Amino acid sequence: MNFTISSLRENIYNIVDGILETGVPIFIRRKGKILKIMVEGKVDKLENLKRLPKRDIICDDPDDLIHLDWSSEWKKGYDLS
Repeated sequence: MNFTISSLRENIYNIVDGILETGVPIFIRRKGKILKIMVEGKVDKLENLKRLPKRDIICDDPDDLIHLDWSSEWKKGYDLS
């Protein structure tokens, strides 16, 4: 994401919290130069995933998934081997 120094000043806490939560760096343009604010090291993005209750994942009988017809989605020339 790109910010001006003014927008950074207005939202510094929200922006920094967003960087810490997502690990996505931001870029700031100042006097023709670009600065980058980022988290040092790696961020585990999987920690931010929210678990869904199992009942919300598959709403029907899972055995019905076996018999789905995907032939309309198949693209000619796509080789699975």
